[in-house]
Amino acid sequence: MTTIATGFDAKTTDAVVAAVAALSGRRIAVLTGAGVSTDSGIPDYRGEGAPVRTPMTADQFLSSDSARRRYWVGSHLGWKAFAAAAPNAGHRALAALEERGIATGVVTQNVDGLHVRAGSRRVVELHGTMRRVFCTHCGQVFDRRDLARRVEDDNPWIRVPENVPLGPDGDVLPETTDGFVIPDCSVCGGMLKPDVVFFGEFIPAAKFREAEQLVHTSDALVIAGSSLVVNSGIRLLERARRRRLPVVIVNRGATRADARATVKIDAGTSDVLPAFADLLPPLR
Repeated sequence: MTTIATGFDAKTTDAVVAAVAALSGRRIAVLTGAGVSTDSGIPDYRGEGAPVRTPMTADQFLSSDSARRRYWVGSHLGWKAFAAAAPNAGHRALAALEERGIATGVVTQNVDGLHVRAGSRRVVELHGTMRRVFCTHCGQVFDRRDLARRVEDDNPWIRVPENVPLGPDGDVLPETTDGFVIPDCSVCGGMLKPDVVFFGEFIPAAKFREAEQLVHTSDALVIAGSSLVVNSGIRLLERARRRRLPVVIVNRGATRADARATVKIDAGTSDVLPAFADLLPPLR
């Protein structure tokens, strides 16, 4: 094991070996956060060097035309780069672990869809996905790619720059929103909203139960790329701890639960998760 992990320093190598020992022979549930996607070019909110952002709340979006206009302009400007992001080695390693029957699935706090594109089949998207938009009035669902074409048809003046300072959820801070036509539902004319959980919204109860079930049917929990500031992650960790399951945390920098982990690995997920895929033996 130590030989395979030569890309790590001694401390990280020891932690990876300890984690593999704790996880070997177990079916593993995985919880991922924004740190899993940073190597795909999508920044996170809280990691080292992350841009200072003030995320829009659900109340702001639902109650203010100007807030919605600001959201849709910024989201459209960032959509091309966000949608072009490709799965990285960490995403692919988790898909490989699921393919081999070692990982039971992925619960993710991310809205980028990269786990699905990497080949993971059981993915619980706790905070929704940017791939879809829905009408808050009639419930009609739209593909985001189709909506992007509508936005450009309604706003022919808008120009999407080639290189943009992408935000954590794929948005860009626009220079102006003047004259922007906000997209509405083509079925009933109602308000459109991305199929994501905004700040100030609760995760749908059915979605969280699905995440709990994945942890409940597993023998260990790996938390990758999350600082665990969002309470849903802590709740899933506590579900695992109550059952005395091994908990391995992989994250650059401290998390809220380092002291509660069986093993904490302070390193990048794009490096550590492929090491897990290489080192974890097949289940008997």
